[in-house]
Amino acid sequence: MADEDRTQHRLQSVHIDEDSLAAVSRDQEQERQIAIFDLLEQNFFRPEGAEAGPYDLKMGLMENRLVLDVTGPSYERRHILSLSPFRPLIKDYFMICESYYQAIRNSTPQQIEALDMGRRGLHNEASQLLQTRLQGKIETDLDTARRLFTLICALHWRG
Repeated sequence: MADEDRTQHRLQSVHIDEDSLAAVSRDQEQERQIAIFDLLEQNFFRPEGAEAGPYDLKMGLMENRLVLDVTGPSYERRHILSLSPFRPLIKDYFMICESYYQAIRNSTPQQIEALDMGRRGLHNEASQLLQTRLQGKIETDLDTARRLFTLICALHWRG
């Protein structure tokens, strides 16, 4: 992918619909803010049919579907994705994250590392699924998809 594509096709802002969020813990809020910061620092985001960005993204939930409102200089479109294919991965991801955070307090470095590897593997699987579900709508690289999946999870966190 050319550097020009990377600079022209990127997100300049990401907002999560406040009405879609539940109350969360301080750790969850921090993880969401870090994901947004990292996403804005480096991303590749090319909506199908868009000439060039940068783009603004608003994410939210509507009737158990993921809503991605994307706007750019010559692009404005709403993409709606079913969350059904993601539900088992989100559930497993939450379980392994909970185990990981508990392990940080009480477990050996080997146990923590094993949980972290499982967590990253599950995160990659979900990110690849997101890339597949976005085909024909929005093209991303894996790192961008990973950060977007983190934000999808943020929409499902319950404090």
